[in-house]
Amino acid sequence: MVRVDDFNFELPEELIAQHPPTERGASRMLVLKRVGGTLREEEERNAETLREAEKLTDARFRDLPDFLRAGDLLVLNDSRVLPGRLFGRRAVAGSGLKAQAPTGAIEVLLTEKIFSPTSQNRDVGHPNIWRALVRPGRKVRVGERLEFLAGESAEPALTAEVIAAGERGERTLRFASMESVEDFYGVLGRIGHMPLPPYIRHGQDGPEDRERYQTVYAQEAGSAAAPTAGLHFTPEMLATLRARGVEIATVTLHVGLGTFQPVRAEHVEDVRLHAERYTMPVATAEALRRALKEGRRVIAVGTTTTRTLEHIAREAREHVAAQAIASCPGVNPPKQSLDGARNSDWVEKIEAHTGATAMFLAPGHRFRVVSGLVTNFHLPQSTLLMLVCAFAGQGLEDRDAGRRAVLAAYAHAIRESYRFYSYGDCMLVV
Repeated sequence: MVRVDDFNFELPEELIAQHPPTERGASRMLVLKRVGGTLREEEERNAETLREAEKLTDARFRDLPDFLRAGDLLVLNDSRVLPGRLFGRRAVAGSGLKAQAPTGAIEVLLTEKIFSPTSQNRDVGHPNIWRALVRPGRKVRVGERLEFLAGESAEPALTAEVIAAGERGERTLRFASMESVEDFYGVLGRIGHMPLPPYIRHGQDGPEDRERYQTVYAQEAGSAAAPTAGLHFTPEMLATLRARGVEIATVTLHVGLGTFQPVRAEHVEDVRLHAERYTMPVATAEALRRALKEGRRVIAVGTTTTRTLEHIAREAREHVAAQAIASCPGVNPPKQSLDGARNSDWVEKIEAHTGATAMFLAPGHRFRVVSGLVTNFHLPQSTLLMLVCAFAGQGLEDRDAGRRAVLAAYAHAIRESYRFYSYGDCMLVV
């Protein structure tokens, strides 16, 4: 079994970026050539090839167009970050609890809106129910009411009742109904704070974070953290890529609770992720089908985009396999129907839809869609780092080769004083 602490590394604290670069897109970029290669390049590899594949290139993010090709499909996650960090107080109790005067200060981080499973309208959410992390969690009980003030006003701008409790500060909150969903998001915009991770200024946001902890192409609000690989892109960069023949498409995956929970398993095989909601638009499904059938590269911007695309591929392959089984009851389906890498039928099953994924991509995963990755530098022992290691080692029987290559790249980045984490520099793995 693979140990989680095999993905550890030492990082000097001064390399953790506390602010974005002065200009968006002015980041450095470390280019790592993949150890494996594409699915069409799975021939035997010798030690000389492996050494060549591990070469690194120091570049700038502005050089990205030089590493992409005309015909590449670049896929972005266009989820918008909610200013969902709220400061408030415990107020009079809800049903079943003895009433009390307003008391201790609390901090709430909204992580996911809970939608009705039968609703086709994504804005249908009344009562307005959210999963959240609450601090101090031990004191906040089911039935309590929480109040969130606006400035010096004595009247709360938002109120919520705690309707369920989970582990480690997880709570389910039902906010008081407002005239419209837009009103709720409007109030959040006024009183909420950007949910910076704790390694950035101890989570304390400033005016610059409203703009810079958000991608320039963000659309639907719903993320509890930024898909940080996209923070480097500017409208000018996107225009340059399009002018060079790079096709650009979007998916939406709302970053949720899993981003804030450290890995507590001892072995990689025991890691489990929280599910996160995603949407595959019609135009993107069509673009993916064309690119995969034509053998063009699919470049994912960020680990969230990668997980979404690989999840969708797995669902499509399972759909093909289920059809094969149904067509031959009592008989094992032909191998080519089960092996999506050898049968393009599953590509036709990529369609527009909304769903949720808890997919964990670890070394040994066979990537079916993604053939290039733009990503930031990630925390030690994190599931995001494991995903990058899995991608870097695609196609090799030695499952540890990707981990070694990525940790070697991180060591190089540390020696060269790259900036790490959300506001830091980036990597391109191709």
